[in-house]
Amino acid sequence: MKPRAEKKPNRTRSPRAEIRNGILIRHCQGLDELETCIRVERKVWKSADLDVVPIPMFVVASETGGQVIGAFHGRFLIGFTLSVVGWRDKKPFLHSHMAAVLTAYRDRGIGQRLKRFQREDALARGIGLIEWTFDPLKTMNAYFNFMRLGAIARRYVPNAYGITTSPLHGNLPTDRLVAEWQLRSPRVLRVLAGKRATPSFSKKAVRITIPSDLEHLKKTNPVAAMRIQSHVRQEFSKWFAKGYAATAVAPGKSGVDYILEPWK
Repeated sequence: MKPRAEKKPNRTRSPRAEIRNGILIRHCQGLDELETCIRVERKVWKSADLDVVPIPMFVVASETGGQVIGAFHGRFLIGFTLSVVGWRDKKPFLHSHMAAVLTAYRDRGIGQRLKRFQREDALARGIGLIEWTFDPLKTMNAYFNFMRLGAIARRYVPNAYGITTSPLHGNLPTDRLVAEWQLRSPRVLRVLAGKRATPSFSKKAVRITIPSDLEHLKKTNPVAAMRIQSHVRQEFSKWFAKGYAATAVAPGKSGVDYILEPWK
């Protein structure tokens, strides 16, 4: 009697490099391209040397199961994502530490193409989860993460990276939400197909408002901005402790509202 052939795991093929609207998305290769990521990083975050992620980190990520994925216009790198591999609950996952697109190339769908390539590459290796952190005060990022990708957030990390030299952080503590992108979930598949993650919000949903004038306050009244950040931190921490998850953002009366719903 012949032994049964072992079934191979059902995995997606590795993503193919594809040019669209003159932009090519692919893995970065070699030190020269990894060093170019540093130049893009400096232009986007404008950080002092102390806070710049150095070239060895990019090399380690690319050689140990992480990802360094680039967006190229001709031979010029105009955006990238950097991910490192992690291990939780006996399963591998990717932590997407950085994602950047040069200012002149934004609002062209390049960020979404980078994330989709990142997802396809992870699935091809049997990885079903990608996480990353983002500033809860930056509601445009929240919209992209929740409404365009289908991620959720259930963790809030106060001052995750310390106060940095980047002007993007406004000299505030680097509080962060942790985005969870469950790559095979029905929610993610619906969103990537252009549909709403859920037809309607739970009747038990609650809202946390980010005031519309917050960016102005960061520059003109940093003490007031820090008070708002502290209130936002308390609200997220309270509702996450009750088993809620941030699932969406929506226009509110005085700014942009996070929608939090009970989550199993």
